[in-house]
Amino acid sequence: MSPRFTDLVAHLPASVPFVGPETQERARGRRFRARIGANENGFGPSPLAIEAMRRAAADIWKYADPENHELREAIAARHGVRLDNVVVGEGIDGLLGLAVRLVVAPGTKVVTSLGAYPTFNFHVAGFGGDLVRVPYAHDREDWRGLLDAARQCGAALIYLANPDNPMGTWWPAADIEAMAAAVPERALVCLDEAYVDFMDASLEPRIDIESSRVIRFRTFSKAFGMAGARIGYALGPAGVMREFEKIRNHYGVNLVAQAGALASLGDAGHLPRIRSAVAAARDRIGAIVGTHGLAVLPSATNFVAVDTGRDGAFARRLLDGLLARDVFVRMPGVAPLDRTIRIGCGLDSELDVPAAELPAALDAACQT
Repeated sequence: MSPRFTDLVAHLPASVPFVGPETQERARGRRFRARIGANENGFGPSPLAIEAMRRAAADIWKYADPENHELREAIAARHGVRLDNVVVGEGIDGLLGLAVRLVVAPGTKVVTSLGAYPTFNFHVAGFGGDLVRVPYAHDREDWRGLLDAARQCGAALIYLANPDNPMGTWWPAADIEAMAAAVPERALVCLDEAYVDFMDASLEPRIDIESSRVIRFRTFSKAFGMAGARIGYALGPAGVMREFEKIRNHYGVNLVAQAGALASLGDAGHLPRIRSAVAAARDRIGAIVGTHGLAVLPSATNFVAVDTGRDGAFARRLLDGLLARDVFVRMPGVAPLDRTIRIGCGLDSELDVPAAELPAALDAACQT
């Protein structure tokens, strides 16, 4: 006897958006020497966050505050908004799923970029939405094209990441502000700002939180170095945020993650240190690949897209050569973005590995 799955679930493919390094290590039978493919922050969290999480671990027998009150207060103060403009959840991935659930029913039109962050697409498919994909323009998500497509199809939701994953590119604040001002009626924009903390705060767009139809998504996984804690937040109009309260998992964010996130916000020196370390690592990656005639795209994230100057087949051979030599990296899956491979910023000791292994991986890719 089979369970009575819904027709929607029964017809979904059994797939996952990412194959993690641990899965690959199990298949390979050995560990990677350089884990620089998952956009993690190997420079780590604030020491204040580590200490706060260590203290909180002793109280793990307690349920965490289901309202995330102290953390929401700190987030609201950081962004100059009210408490009811903030929702905390299990990372941006979890919050994107809630946003999709709020507005997407079977057949609802949703606009995104062809080749953009795939987890959003999985949420849309999971609720039966109809994805409309707009090609990148010059290695950036085409915000004008996204708005045009949304108007044409009557989309309920539009997704844009700024800075972008997987290319690392970004739009200046003025462009994002122009997009926010031109959102089609009855549509919402999911503005994924997972990497915005790698940029100076002066470069962030200024969007009126109440008068816009934009939900901004932030995370403690990237610049704050807490990817394993699974905690992030959304900022948006109070009326929209109230709808999140109807469907969110109120005990989804654990006690230790709350403590670490709150302490992170209290360490004013942490983000400047991280930005400096990441900038130095981006420069070093550029120098490593530049020695071999490869170029890097400008990046506002903690990774760089390395342009192989060839096609996706060549980039895949290069990626496979690096993986075989214990360097965990990834690449976009859609042409023409797939001419690149994505290398994450890391400690010097990690970047020493691709520096040593890239020549052989390139030779193998050229000979195949």
